[in-house]
Amino acid sequence: MATSKLSICFLLQLIFMTFALDLANGQGLKGCEASVLLNSPTKQAEKDATPNLSLRGFQIIDKVKTAVEKVCPGVVSCADILALVARDATVAANGPFWEVETGRRDGRVSNLNESTVALLPSSANISTLKSGFQQRGLSVKDLVVLSGAHTIGISHCSSFNNRLYNFTRKGDTDPTLDPNYIAKLKKKCKPGDQNSFVEMDPGSFKTFDEDSYYTLVIKRRGLFQSDAALLDDSETKAYVKLQATTHGSTSFKDFGDSMVKMGRIGVLTGKAGEIRKICTRIN
Repeated sequence: MATSKLSICFLLQLIFMTFALDLANGQGLKGCEASVLLNSPTKQAEKDATPNLSLRGFQIIDKVKTAVEKVCPGVVSCADILALVARDATVAANGPFWEVETGRRDGRVSNLNESTVALLPSSANISTLKSGFQQRGLSVKDLVVLSGAHTIGISHCSSFNNRLYNFTRKGDTDPTLDPNYIAKLKKKCKPGDQNSFVEMDPGSFKTFDEDSYYTLVIKRRGLFQSDAALLDDSETKAYVKLQATTHGSTSFKDFGDSMVKMGRIGVLTGKAGEIRKICTRIN
């Protein structure tokens, strides 16, 4: 349950939180039954997990939920609202539109440990990435397509500092990262820096332009090891090259298709879960 529960919103949460003006460390694998929205008086909910502490914008979902409840109470779940806001935020950033399938219900449980255990880390290699996506019913193509969401948002230095200063625990840098890019990153991220942040797609981090992301990856300027890993597989590398050389000719359609697939994984429907009246607490 934990894996499927945390899998669907890899991009939904990523995009939504980006346009709430703060993104957490380039990671976005959350519970798409809206469990990440729940509060815990003892700070044991998903939003209290270390990878999620930088997430912002929960109040936006709360405001949307309040407005929707006034019009049609008890009908639209927080999970569906999160999915719809993610799509609309993408469109607002000049990104693709896709039809969001609705009918999700909200979960009643939010566990801090699920985020820390089930997140695919930004340091993941291609084998880990492919395996993680496969376990969630997603293809290798979905992996490389959805990685394109790194065209928007920011990341804290702590998510990639090891690539700059201590890649193999010998005080070295990551050989797969462009040396000139390393020099620029070092100006913003000092050793041990946990709080400073950089743009994931320098110069256009508020615009959804996947071709820019794939061009950066080809130039060995993907910010995370998981970005660089896309060049370590023949299928993902071919897709990166295609989008980089054709200015993202199929990236928008592909992205929408993959988002729809993600939106079908592990959702609560029927009589499972509930439709929360307030997104931060169970009914």
